[in-house]
Amino acid sequence: MANKRIAAHLKPRSLPEQARKLLNQFHAEDKVLVVISADPDALASALAMKRLLWRKVAGVTIARSNEIARPDNLAMCRLLNIPTEPLAAIKPGDFSKTVMLDSQPQHNEAFKDLRYDVVIDHHPLGDLNGIPFVDVRARYGATSTLMTEYLQGAKIKPSPRLATALVYGIKNDTAGFQRPSLEEDVKAFKFLFPKATLSVLRKIEFSEMRVKDLDLLRAALDRRVLRKHCMFAFMGEVKSPDNLVQIADFFLKVDIVDSSAVSGLYQDKLIVIIRNTAPRNNAGKIAEGAFGAVGSAGGHQAMARAEIPIERLKKEVGNPEAKSIANYVMRRVQHHRRKD
Repeated sequence: MANKRIAAHLKPRSLPEQARKLLNQFHAEDKVLVVISADPDALASALAMKRLLWRKVAGVTIARSNEIARPDNLAMCRLLNIPTEPLAAIKPGDFSKTVMLDSQPQHNEAFKDLRYDVVIDHHPLGDLNGIPFVDVRARYGATSTLMTEYLQGAKIKPSPRLATALVYGIKNDTAGFQRPSLEEDVKAFKFLFPKATLSVLRKIEFSEMRVKDLDLLRAALDRRVLRKHCMFAFMGEVKSPDNLVQIADFFLKVDIVDSSAVSGLYQDKLIVIIRNTAPRNNAGKIAEGAFGAVGSAGGHQAMARAEIPIERLKKEVGNPEAKSIANYVMRRVQHHRRKD
């Protein structure tokens, strides 16, 4: 019965009906917690949810599972005034409703103990039985597109601030429409773009790196290993997983590289960031196949992430030295990656 209920949310319907069904999940006295793993698409989607619920609930709090360290994400929060709080500092009992955007509970250990009322996402559908409202459309290029449709269905004209956030969310997750996307992504972008503040958008887009990141990039270049058009690097201890994302994205700029897998240790976990542009491969399936049995893993064709607890990693590689971890990641990713 639960699977039928979830499937029903995936069927196409009119934009006003979409918005009505979503808003019917909430009441005036609700205190709503919006849970995200902060990146541009998630931040923009959370801001859109906050606007949808404006004056309809008692309050909305955006909680992030990760520290925001990437320069573009920091600039986005600062310039567009997107308020977030660390999920670890939140008391779930203070909220009557919980919404997850641009992710699913199985994607991160920090998400698993919460009870969700709404999940809206564009990653492949996982086990979401028992959640009252689910809208997962894996063919969409960005969750920001879904949230734009909800705004349109509710007849809400986005402010320049919100439009700028959603434009950047769509551009970021589709890599400027170079990654897989739908006509719906293009339509949402065309609807939002005239309403966005272009000077702010350019500033966010150009804020890709800090001076101190140059040393990290140099270390990544020194440690790079190229195997069958896939670039690997193990970075040891990192201050933030966002550092790994920067490097994985940078490696795709190399002409013969169509996939990258960059890993590092963060808070007693091995984090693996996978990026892919090869049509024959799927980053999400690679991550799940390579690491899903030993940790949490998820994503879609172009990008994915895995987290393996260090204690479980020790069982996989024995003494977790840099060389053994680097070889472990390369071996697992290559095994689940289709050869070119």
